[in-house]
Amino acid sequence: MNGYQEWHLHEDRYFNPDPAQRSIAGELYRSVAHLPIISPHGHVDPRLLADENASFGTPADLFIIPDHYVFRMLYSQGISLENLGIPRRDGGPTEKDHRKVWQIFADHFYLFRGTPTGVWLADELNSVFGIGEKLTGQNAQSIYDQIEAKLKLPEFRPRALFKRFNIEVMCTTDAATDPLTHHQALRKSGWDGNIRPTFRPDAVVNLLTPGWSDNVKALSRASGINVVSYQGFIRALEDRRAFFKSMGTVATDHASEKAYTAELGSSEAEAIFQRALRGKMSPEDARRFTAHMIMEFARMSIDDGLVMQLHVGSIRDHNGLICQRFGANMGADIPTQSEFTHNLRPLLNKYGMDTRLALILFTLDESTYARELAPLAGHYPAVKLGPPWWFYDSINGMRRYFDRVMETAGLHNTAGFNDDTRAFPSIPARHDLWRRVSADWIAGLVVRGIVDLGDAHEMILDMAYRLAKRAYKMA
Repeated sequence: MNGYQEWHLHEDRYFNPDPAQRSIAGELYRSVAHLPIISPHGHVDPRLLADENASFGTPADLFIIPDHYVFRMLYSQGISLENLGIPRRDGGPTEKDHRKVWQIFADHFYLFRGTPTGVWLADELNSVFGIGEKLTGQNAQSIYDQIEAKLKLPEFRPRALFKRFNIEVMCTTDAATDPLTHHQALRKSGWDGNIRPTFRPDAVVNLLTPGWSDNVKALSRASGINVVSYQGFIRALEDRRAFFKSMGTVATDHASEKAYTAELGSSEAEAIFQRALRGKMSPEDARRFTAHMIMEFARMSIDDGLVMQLHVGSIRDHNGLICQRFGANMGADIPTQSEFTHNLRPLLNKYGMDTRLALILFTLDESTYARELAPLAGHYPAVKLGPPWWFYDSINGMRRYFDRVMETAGLHNTAGFNDDTRAFPSIPARHDLWRRVSADWIAGLVVRGIVDLGDAHEMILDMAYRLAKRAYKMA
């Protein structure tokens, strides 16, 4: 191996060192390790799968340029996004030589030791691409050559990997105004991969979104409804939801900095909407309108049956310079403190008892799990808790989630796992980590006499597969 260190992915990695717990964890994990993957929430570009001959591009295109988990770590060490080949909004100069981008990545691969990203990357490089050596600056170009050669093979095209990964269903995330061209192409192609769109209306709901008026015009074109009033806005959104549902959509996705909900009268909603159309709305208008629309979307979900996902607690684009230069969602989003008990009370008092509503809550404020979210999910029939999200999609984040949520909410008031990824080859690694950590946590219950082995096998089957199917109404 030319003196390079080999990858050693231990068969019982992530398990507790206690021999009794480790043995049970291994037994539980192996019982679900090869189950199909349910991926009900993620951000993989559907165009990758719409064309049977589509390619991932270069190794840098695959591992670095689209993945903010990767480049935010490198940026934190003073490496510019330009040097990582990230395109600038103004078309300014960025590194075009992807071998140079890869070399920077390899030179700094040590930065990912002990992180979730490092765990996923090791699994991807070793298990998916068969790379036996640990990536370093010295072997960077050799490994680039190996990956580049494999990406040219038919068995490494996106559709082939979709089958190899044993993905039963994968949901993308798509703007409310998206014509779903790639999803339509997938349907027409006759390929049997189960790819479903997810309805995300944030760009037309958040009145402070840059280009909001242009987004509303796009909503008019997409729906065929001239959106010049609040009522027209609601009809257009309902029209788009119906279209998405006809394309196989099972869920909607909503992001908000706060979980604040409040119902506006129709005249007040209209007044705010008209101010927004004139560009005269205030931040308070935007806050109250979003709170009202979360209520409206709950009502729509009861009507059309779509599962409602609410992601709370991210201050988007905290680094203004990066946003200005490279656009939104470029690794500069930062968690913030959240509150759910008071903020969700208007919505839950109106709709939380209605079993037709499926509301899955996600947070970036771990302190709310035991104090607020688990008790809410443990009471309201409409509420389930999503898995640890984003910064906490990690070994320790999952363990903390299990310890803080399960005693109060119960396993069946949670929604299983979703990978929430843009990095397609990381999907099996992320699900494998969840299955291993879940197996280890359940094994801890067995060795402490809280559940027996028979119950443990049912629980790991739920956590690995069945909960996600039920929560997203795919069963």
